[in-house]
Amino acid sequence: MILQTEWRKRTQFTIVGCALLALTWDLYAARPGNFEVIGPGGGGAMFNPTISPHDANTVLVSCDMTGSYITHDAGASWRMFNLRGTVTFFAFDTKGSRRLYAGATGLWRSDDRGQTWQLIYPKPSSVKGIQMNSDHADEVIVADPDPLGSITAFAVDPGSSGILYAAASKGSANGLFVSSNSGATWKQLNELSGPARHIWVNPQSESGKREVIIASARSIKVKNASGMRSYSAPGARTLLDVSLGFRNGAAVIYGVTEDAAFVSNDTGASWQKCNLPGKGARVRAIATSLHHPDTAYLSYSELKLDGQTWEGVAKTNNCGKSWTLVWKDGRETAANVHDAWITERFGADWGENPLMLAVADDDPDLCFATDLGRTMKTADGGRSWKAVYSRKLSQGSWTTTGLDVTTDYGVHFDPFDPKRQFISYTDIGLFRSEDGGKSWMSSTAGVPREWWNTTYWIAFDPEVRGRVWSVNSGTHDLPRPKMWRKNSVMNYKGGVCRSENGGKTWIKSNAGMEETAATHILIDTKSSPGARTLYVAAFGRGVYKSTDGGTTWNLKNSGIAESQPFAWRLAQASNGVLYVILARRSEDGSIGNNGDGAIYRSLDGAEHWASVPLPQGVNGPHGLAIDPNASDRLYLAAWARKAGMHGEGGGIYLSTDSGRTWRCVLDRDHHVYDVTIDPLDPNVLYAVGFESSAWRSIDRGEHWSRIAGFNFKWGHRVIPDPADKESVYVTTFGGGVWHGEVNAPPRLLDIVTPILEPGRSQ
Repeated sequence: MILQTEWRKRTQFTIVGCALLALTWDLYAARPGNFEVIGPGGGGAMFNPTISPHDANTVLVSCDMTGSYITHDAGASWRMFNLRGTVTFFAFDTKGSRRLYAGATGLWRSDDRGQTWQLIYPKPSSVKGIQMNSDHADEVIVADPDPLGSITAFAVDPGSSGILYAAASKGSANGLFVSSNSGATWKQLNELSGPARHIWVNPQSESGKREVIIASARSIKVKNASGMRSYSAPGARTLLDVSLGFRNGAAVIYGVTEDAAFVSNDTGASWQKCNLPGKGARVRAIATSLHHPDTAYLSYSELKLDGQTWEGVAKTNNCGKSWTLVWKDGRETAANVHDAWITERFGADWGENPLMLAVADDDPDLCFATDLGRTMKTADGGRSWKAVYSRKLSQGSWTTTGLDVTTDYGVHFDPFDPKRQFISYTDIGLFRSEDGGKSWMSSTAGVPREWWNTTYWIAFDPEVRGRVWSVNSGTHDLPRPKMWRKNSVMNYKGGVCRSENGGKTWIKSNAGMEETAATHILIDTKSSPGARTLYVAAFGRGVYKSTDGGTTWNLKNSGIAESQPFAWRLAQASNGVLYVILARRSEDGSIGNNGDGAIYRSLDGAEHWASVPLPQGVNGPHGLAIDPNASDRLYLAAWARKAGMHGEGGGIYLSTDSGRTWRCVLDRDHHVYDVTIDPLDPNVLYAVGFESSAWRSIDRGEHWSRIAGFNFKWGHRVIPDPADKESVYVTTFGGGVWHGEVNAPPRLLDIVTPILEPGRSQ
């Protein structure tokens, strides 16, 4: 990020070496550019629901895609914020309602109810850089000194906001630490035998001689004035989840293993097994109320009862002696569970039983549950549950509450109906809006069920109203190497579908095409509307071509040297020259004989291909855009090779001679996913990637500036808004679709941001 004089004087900056910028700042009511998330909501795994002990309307949720979410109105609306990594825990100050903590890449603190955040561990002054060389550009803060390492569990002293407890792991060493000055310095209290998952501090223990309870996967440890005691998990099993409450100063602990739930009334010294109704239940999560531990909620599945198999949530009001199934999904959704679009589209079992649960400290009737696609809530002790990730606007049409955990590739616009829009998603397939993006409905009717998971792209015929093609696959998250390390690309399912009614229904249209993860489709707009020429990138197969509007297909790989070519994206110049990008097979090119990615060019409609040299040091080509007024002017988005701190060979590269030579024009972001050209002005370009930044150039790629307001860690693609030349959509890997204006004054928002190394141009 470039320092700007327009930022408010209240903004404070801390520059640490060449790695971090700005840990505290002024937050406006809206994001710069009024960026907001659109879509149906939900759609991905959510974790760590945490209810404020001061105000039960304030709740936090995290996901595994780097986003975190906060509500101050009991789940009616949520605000996404970004701490540059996956949050593994939240904690509230026990004395003040405005202060809260989050554990992500480091330990973060907010002093304004979650609006802004600052890094408190490691100390900003100790930070030497950010390591970002994995395939997902995951961030690791490199600090010296770094006495704690990774904080795995955290608690605030109930009597003093300045006293903090942390369990941390560094290499093979694990320890319990305390800070008496709000995290400025830390002192180790005890060694631990393994990583801790939870810490609780007994509020009725004597100040200065606190009883601290630490839960790990294999044990419960109790530290007090007399030393440290350790108790084994029940039956020496692995605890999947643990929750604790206090009754008259004594801890009541609940724990679950894979197939059983247990309760301890003596701080883990002994355990009693809980008996659920029915037989064979698998259990996953458990939560109790801190001040009402007789009540607890438990997530279960595979429970056999009354001739059926059930999953959902069980509840006890008598400390585990008996349990009631308060959420009981079977062949049909439980009558007291009022979900949004996920159950309507995919059925009761799609989200599975909750991954995590949270109960309010002072209200045992209030419980939040998160699963693989939803956040659900009960405020009446489980008598009813309702979705808080989405709300219905009209029959069959839904809109997000701000809790979006979706991966999306494109936003697509019907050229004959400006109100009809589409979002191509992973895991939830294709969604359609008939009201200009205000609300959304699933739009995969007719797509083969084994292809439902992902719609990678759709393409409208520009001259035939209602005609559109989609490319689909049962394999998500391509082209990330993680997807083929355990499963051969030749086993992927997918292909092409066609619609004649504007995407409302589809028919399979891939005769001659083997099952494949079809990731991109391109229309030769100069071909006849009655016999369209189409090209498809088939991941692991190569390039398919159709000359009859997609009715039949032929593989066209002549000249492509790679076996099982990872065809990912296609591009066609205005003079008809065709390009295909092959994704790399590994971060460093070490997998296979041709482990690096590649670019190929065809001068004869894919009949023959010739290799285009990659820029020096680049092995991860990712996206290609071609100037519509200059067919030899190419823009390449590249992903960094795994090396060093940030990786090498990433950014945006420009060629003015059809790829014979290249030069880097954006090196401030080494993990660029794609580059796009504004269809209304070829001088304007956009780019985004996995470094919390979206970029804009107004001079044909020569200079780039960051788009204020977008800051999700993992971005996919910027798509200009055809209805507003000043606005764009940004698709993401796990953060939904963002929409906002591009010319807002820059100001910091939500995150620390990597800055330029000395000497680099702006």
